[in-house]
Amino acid sequence: MKTKNFILLIIISCILKPILANDGNQFNKKAFLGQRLFFDTILSENRTQSCSQCHNPSHGFIDNRDNGVKSMASIGDDEISLGDRNAPTLTYSSFAPKLHLNKNQWIGGYFYDGRASDLEAQAGKSPLNPIEMGMDNISLVIKRLKEDKSYNDEFLSIYGESVFINDETAYDAMKNSIAEFERTNQFSTFDSKYDRYLNGEYELTVLEDLGRSLFFSNNNINCSSCHQLNLYEDSKEETFSNYEYHNIGIPVNFFLRKSNGLGLVKFDHGLLSNNFISDKKHDGKIKVPTLRNVSITGPYMHNGIFQKLSTVIKFYDKYVNSAQIINPETGKLWGKPEIPETVNLIELRKGQKLTERKIDALIAFINILTDKRYEYLIPKEN
Repeated sequence: MKTKNFILLIIISCILKPILANDGNQFNKKAFLGQRLFFDTILSENRTQSCSQCHNPSHGFIDNRDNGVKSMASIGDDEISLGDRNAPTLTYSSFAPKLHLNKNQWIGGYFYDGRASDLEAQAGKSPLNPIEMGMDNISLVIKRLKEDKSYNDEFLSIYGESVFINDETAYDAMKNSIAEFERTNQFSTFDSKYDRYLNGEYELTVLEDLGRSLFFSNNNINCSSCHQLNLYEDSKEETFSNYEYHNIGIPVNFFLRKSNGLGLVKFDHGLLSNNFISDKKHDGKIKVPTLRNVSITGPYMHNGIFQKLSTVIKFYDKYVNSAQIINPETGKLWGKPEIPETVNLIELRKGQKLTERKIDALIAFINILTDKRYEYLIPKEN
């Protein structure tokens, strides 16, 4: 299986390569180098893991491997360590603003807790994470790169003779090249049925149009209050996230916690686990994800607790619908919030309860936010 996955990643890399041809443009040179690094296991301690294994480009740049936990979290380079969060899609990730505070609301940044302020910082975290790629320090990463003549020559050619003046400078260059790759249109194609609809190239079905109306309505439900970046409905290049942080009362994923050995000894404090943030009112807040490609990037929520999109919608509906008391995936009552004190009940209790038809309509609309290349992956039942 490992051999098949490796061959698949090589094929994908070869397909992408001509698009980022080294044509003399400095941006393309950096992005092309970043693409090589993205697919290379050289950045992991045991040389078994690349960025692309947890962010598979053939499946929405997520980790679609089972990993023994129904794809809820990723296995580390040591093939033992198991994470506590679901790998988010990297599609459209370059549109997140740098982490900043606006009227007591943190916005932007990367990872669910915003611990990386920008794409470069995000690119530099995983190689040094002990339960991910497992490199001890940046010096070891740079030593690996310098030992490979092709990498050594490329870094010198693109970033200049001073790039290896110290390990920090070289590591910054590595982070920049990966970030530049993530800024290319390989990650942000804007060619979904919704985009084609905006361009007059696709006609919405009745159900998709109802879902669109519900999604953007302030009176019916409250999706767009968090999952809309632009001011106006049907704006082009909408990423369907305002990049804010909210606690929506996600329960503990006991199955995952049992599998990774954390049990109940650890709480996911979300934004508060960011070293730059200490105000306890941010405890448990998680960054609002993009809804682009969400139909094919399950399981859902930061801890992968829900397998189906319909379950996610019903989870939101429970806040306004007294009849929505059972998790359809477990047949039991919804679990209690992991961090109950800061759940944003004001936003969650806006809107009206949903009928089954409205749920179907929302799913139909969300399905058309899927990039054209991934449309065949949309499950028949969400």
